[in-house]
Amino acid sequence: PVFFSCPMSNKWLVDVVDTAYLTHDYLAVSEKYGYRFIQTEILEIERDRKRVITAAGALDYHYLILSPGIRYNYEAWFGNDRRMAEATKARFPAAYIPSAEHFRLKQSLQDFKGGTLVMTLPPPPQRCPPSPYERACLIASMFKHKNIPGRILILDHKDGVRPIGPGFRSAFEELYKDIITYVPNAHVQEVDPFRKHIKTAAGDFDFDHAILMAPHQAGDLAWKAGVVPQAGQGKPGGWADVDPLFLHDRNDKDVYVIGDAVGFVSPQFAFYPKAGHVANRQARIVARYIAEREAGRTPDFALPDNLCFMMVNTQPQEGISVQFDYKVNDQGIIEQRQMDFNERSPATIPEDFNWARLIYEDLFS
Repeated sequence: PVFFSCPMSNKWLVDVVDTAYLTHDYLAVSEKYGYRFIQTEILEIERDRKRVITAAGALDYHYLILSPGIRYNYEAWFGNDRRMAEATKARFPAAYIPSAEHFRLKQSLQDFKGGTLVMTLPPPPQRCPPSPYERACLIASMFKHKNIPGRILILDHKDGVRPIGPGFRSAFEELYKDIITYVPNAHVQEVDPFRKHIKTAAGDFDFDHAILMAPHQAGDLAWKAGVVPQAGQGKPGGWADVDPLFLHDRNDKDVYVIGDAVGFVSPQFAFYPKAGHVANRQARIVARYIAEREAGRTPDFALPDNLCFMMVNTQPQEGISVQFDYKVNDQGIIEQRQMDFNERSPATIPEDFNWARLIYEDLFS
């Protein structure tokens, strides 16, 4: 019903910001700028007829921009066992999709009296933010300052912390040595939400509470629209197959995909970071592409950038950050340059909030 900001939600979990800070009204800004906003369920997308069928009726289009976000691939853990998947989502929500899961997770953290909290990290590519490492640090900070006898186990599919590996590792070791235990190569093999037990390639773990983050895929809308290729085509599955430079479906130049659902774009780094900053930049880029096409011109390609801030301590407030820049090389391949800022600094915090202010103003002012 309202916009709920994932990038700042980890701070909300531990009461650094309130709910009003994260939420914004879709309808007011549409009235201000004169575009039509319809909030409804999309039932079907008829690509051959260029029509979207919704619960509020059918809509014809000249161009279609899809921003489907993500869905959880619980099937990777449970196959077709919906009972296990639904129990996991209800009891131990990942809180990567706004907003009911976030409220459920926040309440469970407020009710947590102590014990082992397990966090499974989804294997790459994953939506970020909310950064799971930032989330672990802020929850650990809450445990520390409220004297909650809690222990956090981070079960990571990757072989090490990244991005900003040194920055997060120093936070784990220097700030939360007695609270956070990081376990790499913890490929999930079995999850039992009823017995509160998880089996991984790095060992078996029991827990008192958990944030169980299943693997991610492009959101349901991408599948309804037919922009996710079928398995067996030799490409990473589960994400939209787009032209890397122009972000349209490879088989339909009038259908664009932006945001987290975008699939493989480069043999150097595979996927753009699935971050709100990238989604915002891609939205601007695609809007310009369409404006150029409507004016009868062939658009030149443009590339996004990315900037992410992560708070790792609340008393005092300190953060780290990472920046990504992109260019196309002589072979036509998109290259990524990553700059990690690993040193914890109070100065990062106002930069983070200024970033959020500018993004919110861009969307809703």
